[in-house]
Amino acid sequence: MVIQGKQPSCSELFLLCLFLGLSWEAWAGKIRYMVPEETDKAFFVGNIAEDLGLQPQELIERRVRIISRGRMQLFALNPRSGSLVTAGRIDREELCAQSVQCLVSFNILVEDKMKLFPVEVEIIDINDNTPQFQLEDVEFKMNEITTPGTRIPLPLGQDLDVGMNSLQSYQLSSNPHFSLDVQQGADGSQLPEMVLQSPLDREEEAVHHLLLTASDGGNPVLSGTLRIHVQVVDANDNPPAFTQAQYNTSVPENVPLGTRLLTVKATDPDEGVNGEVAYSFHNIDHKIAQIFQLDSYTGEISNKEALDFEEYKIYSMEIQAQDGAGLMARAKVLVKVLDINDNAPEVTMTSVTTSVPENFPPGAIIALISVHDQDSGDNGDTTCSIPGNLPFKLEKLDDNFYHLVTERTLDRELTSRYNITVTATDQGTPALSTETHISLQVTDINDNPPVFPQDSYSTFILENNPRGASLFSATAHDADSNENALVTYSLVEDTIQGVPLSSYVSINSDTGVLYALRSFDYEQFRDFQLRVVACDSGDPPLSSNVSLSLFVLDQNDNTPEILYPALPTDDSTGVELAPRSAEPGYLFYLVVALALISVLFLLSVILAVALRLRRSSSPAVWSCFPQDLSSKSGPGVLPSYSEGTLPYSYNLCVASRLAKTEFTFSNLKPDMVPSRDLLCDDTSVDVCVSSEDPPNRF
Repeated sequence: MVIQGKQPSCSELFLLCLFLGLSWEAWAGKIRYMVPEETDKAFFVGNIAEDLGLQPQELIERRVRIISRGRMQLFALNPRSGSLVTAGRIDREELCAQSVQCLVSFNILVEDKMKLFPVEVEIIDINDNTPQFQLEDVEFKMNEITTPGTRIPLPLGQDLDVGMNSLQSYQLSSNPHFSLDVQQGADGSQLPEMVLQSPLDREEEAVHHLLLTASDGGNPVLSGTLRIHVQVVDANDNPPAFTQAQYNTSVPENVPLGTRLLTVKATDPDEGVNGEVAYSFHNIDHKIAQIFQLDSYTGEISNKEALDFEEYKIYSMEIQAQDGAGLMARAKVLVKVLDINDNAPEVTMTSVTTSVPENFPPGAIIALISVHDQDSGDNGDTTCSIPGNLPFKLEKLDDNFYHLVTERTLDRELTSRYNITVTATDQGTPALSTETHISLQVTDINDNPPVFPQDSYSTFILENNPRGASLFSATAHDADSNENALVTYSLVEDTIQGVPLSSYVSINSDTGVLYALRSFDYEQFRDFQLRVVACDSGDPPLSSNVSLSLFVLDQNDNTPEILYPALPTDDSTGVELAPRSAEPGYLFYLVVALALISVLFLLSVILAVALRLRRSSSPAVWSCFPQDLSSKSGPGVLPSYSEGTLPYSYNLCVASRLAKTEFTFSNLKPDMVPSRDLLCDDTSVDVCVSSEDPPNRF
């Protein structure tokens, strides 16, 4: 059922919906609907939610929207019903002129999945246009000697509708001299011609008035009329003749205004006014008539408006040459427009993400990009690219759509923001390009633990430090940002000599400064180790630790103490010195050494007295004593006793040659270095043998 001639009623639209089914079909992966033209706004086209497999409320939740390249939005989505409706009045003739099929293509974007669904809506023609002629009146001049059978081409009627609603037939009013013959054109169009049936007689009737009616096949039938005036003139036996039946030319679309495109030429062998030829357009579209200008005297055709390949690729027109007597000839002119690269590609960010986390996986979609060039051929063939040094790539989809995706894992610590330049370039000469920019922020995740500059640290502090003194500052750096880079410090729990570490030192959790909680004593402990932990505030938190060695430095804060012998309790004085390195049992060795030294000393005294007596008495009495007891002149050294605590020094000299022995017993002298061997290191102990006879000393 086709609605013709008037605005369709609700019942008619319902029947039309039933007839057409308002169904969609999957053709080449596209959803297809049909809707009649001239419908009111919000007219139901199809249940898009059902056809997409969605519930109506999901249209909003999943951000379903229409993506159209047209300058006017013809359709809209009704989110409550989930249907596709018209956005306003649709004029099929304005959209598709007289094309047999009028298809409106667009895409449905399900934005949360970034998925496109192509949709085609066929606009069904209704009989809303009346056949019309470009002129209301047309005048022909015919010589009275024109032979019967002469054909005169008549202007064509135009009906903007298509199919049965377009122009279907012509009728000519009754006249004894003329009849109508309709020829079939190569393109299927009807070409009306007026045929002279009988000779004309100017004296009988100088002007013939006829009416040409053009009718369409609608219901009801619509028609338009053209008034034809045939003026009979005197004999002119030679009509004009064009040099070519068809003229062809090709011009670029950027040709300047007023350029002479071509010149048609017709000749008439008659003389005078019968041989003067005038040129005019015949059966030309009114838009084409506004673009081109024809010089009626020279036949030059020029452009008075800019040509546009994107609007017309070939301009077709018919030129009529008529002499002064009214004889005519016609020729066809085709002006082919050559495309130039005058349109840069258009880049549209259909959907774009402005920030992504740095752990965004490779292949994740950043943006959906659409590229379109209005030119044709290589001029309209586009490529899309981004700089190669970025961790992104473009994936081409159908219909010049691209996905901008990640090519590798991002790292905010290396680059926190990307300014991505998307360049669309056509293949024209010279090539035209368009740039668009995407600013992408890389957000931080907690993928970096705090890091100390060194693997370990050491610090020194003097003993007897005040409580609360700062000992050391531990600083760790976290490459993350915000909360993920907020570092807090703590100490690993430990004990020192059985006492918790936290009773000795504490750490500022914000600054990492280590403080002493008590005064350290070098004589109690000289060093200890602890571990400082740095932890960030991420989720989950990351941490690292470092070892710190704390060394306590000695101060002269202790006076010497006498450990042995202990002071007597009976008010008597007793002094006994012992080396600091004395071991248990040391007094078992000291007594023996004293006894041995005493015995040797006593023997030395007895020997000296005996030698003295020997010199002063009879030799026979001392014959039992050896004569060379002291004959050696070399020095003799008594055994050295390094063990013991006696603070005394001895000097002993023995002279043998003069039979004089000198003993020197020095005063007791204390030695202030208890850890050294007294006899070995004291230079006041001398044992020597001399050949002279020094005086005796006691």
